[in-house]
Amino acid sequence: MKPVTRDTFRLYYRHSMVHRRLLWLVLTGVIGGIALSTVVPYFYKLFFDTLAKSGGQTAVGHELTRIIVIVLALHGVEWIFWRAATFAVNRFQPKVMADLSNTSFEYLHGHSVNFFLNRFVGSIVRRVGRMVRSFENISDRLFFNLLPLVVRMVIIVGVLVIWRPMIGGIVAVWIVIYLAASYYFALYKLRFDVKASAVDSQATGYLADTITNNTNVKLFTAQQMELAGYKDLTAKQRRLHTFAWDLAAYMEAFQGGFMVLLEFVVFYVGIQLWQVGTFSVGDFVLVQTYLIQLMTNLWEVSRTVQRVYQDLAEAEEMVEILNTPHEVVDRPNAQGLTVSQGRITFNDVTFAYRQTREIIQNFSLDVKPGEKVGLVGPSGAGKTTIVGLLFRYFDVTSGQILIDGQNIAAVAQNSLRGQMAFVSQDPILFHRTIMENIRYGRPAATDDEVIAAAKTAHCDEFVQHFPDQYRTYVGERGVRLSGGERQRVAIARAILKNAPILVLDEATSSLDSHVEALIQDALAKLMMGKTAVVIAHRLSTVNKMDRIIVVENGRIAESGTHAALLAQAGGLYKKLWELQAGGFIS
Repeated sequence: MKPVTRDTFRLYYRHSMVHRRLLWLVLTGVIGGIALSTVVPYFYKLFFDTLAKSGGQTAVGHELTRIIVIVLALHGVEWIFWRAATFAVNRFQPKVMADLSNTSFEYLHGHSVNFFLNRFVGSIVRRVGRMVRSFENISDRLFFNLLPLVVRMVIIVGVLVIWRPMIGGIVAVWIVIYLAASYYFALYKLRFDVKASAVDSQATGYLADTITNNTNVKLFTAQQMELAGYKDLTAKQRRLHTFAWDLAAYMEAFQGGFMVLLEFVVFYVGIQLWQVGTFSVGDFVLVQTYLIQLMTNLWEVSRTVQRVYQDLAEAEEMVEILNTPHEVVDRPNAQGLTVSQGRITFNDVTFAYRQTREIIQNFSLDVKPGEKVGLVGPSGAGKTTIVGLLFRYFDVTSGQILIDGQNIAAVAQNSLRGQMAFVSQDPILFHRTIMENIRYGRPAATDDEVIAAAKTAHCDEFVQHFPDQYRTYVGERGVRLSGGERQRVAIARAILKNAPILVLDEATSSLDSHVEALIQDALAKLMMGKTAVVIAHRLSTVNKMDRIIVVENGRIAESGTHAALLAQAGGLYKKLWELQAGGFIS
């Protein structure tokens, strides 16, 4: 068994034992029901033996009636066991499935930003759903297929070995061969089920990626190219599924022939014993009933084992994610961040992406309490990475980042991010109402506080045009709003949060000149009394900052006020300013 398969079983076991009382009720009901259904055929044997020995139809009527009353009572108790098992399962499985979903949600959101950069969202969501459904399928097969088979086999083989050792031995050997063949066949087939599951995830991710980028597909007239790529993946799925199903058909052919052989051998031995007077009509009834029960269960065992392993393959992709350690974790007993002033210190910070490519090199910067600092520089200089390190989306390779003297690597991540507000150049909103998206900055805020923040960010101007106003749903990722409207909602959210440290990543890039002037005024009010770090591509955004930091190749190239930097002959900032102010025309 592969380590990840064992991990899957451990995961299911751990979550199942949280609801152990329901689990034991299920097991008791199934075992009790199967045990009684296996005992009943013995009384049918007594019934037919009594019937065969009677001299007339009424001579043993009372005895026959007593036997069928016992059978009725046994079936009644069996019915109670099965009902208990059924209602227990109806409560047990949804509880465990909900716990698995919650565990996945919590663990996924504990992964760093870096974890999600190279993974399709649709594929991850599908993996969670597969793992949860996999538990339902596997538990169903264990409770209602494999467990009944084991209990029935133990009882039947035990009865036959005690009652007719020769027939019991034949059946026992036959079962061992049958189960061994089914098991090893299922293991062989599993490798193809795993491949099919992997290709299915690729196809799902491919489909999700093209749907997310459907506008690009149309703009670049790439429908046929993308369709060809998708067809390649679905063709791989088809080939793998066909081959796996053919393997199953071969196994079924073996099973059918092997079952016919068992029935022939057992009845042949029974006839020999009947001829010498040691085998009765009731014995034939008992043996035939047991064979039917065994074969009914065993006919499905190979398919059940295959499906269990297939379900495991479906779950293992998500289990691998749950086994992937979080890249950014809180230290044991990490304390909350206390911000009294808002001083930010980068102390000789170096960051290498995946420990291979250095993006930030020996970066040192001290942002004073309440200071407004602009970060500018060419694309790829490392400005966004600096902000990502400040929010601890990544851990620094070396050096320290301090807030009011506290190393951010030593404080709880939630407390760190709770003390900072962020507005990006491309804000992504939840598919919720405008009111809910703004309130995300401070969930306990009242409607009046949300609306006040929205008015400060000039959201109210466009919200009033919607029929549902603040109850308007913005669509997935906020697609029902324009870029400027999304940005104003994000600014309103930051205003509502009112954190002591404010980070803006080109927060007015999607606004027209009129609205930008209004937002600049709102941001000026928002930044009052706060430490602010502003990333800017348009230098007009930061020309009134207390200090401007020019970043190039992950290092500080220049530092100073707008006027001081323009006064530096040949400076990078001056070149960038001249380029934006009219260099393209010249």
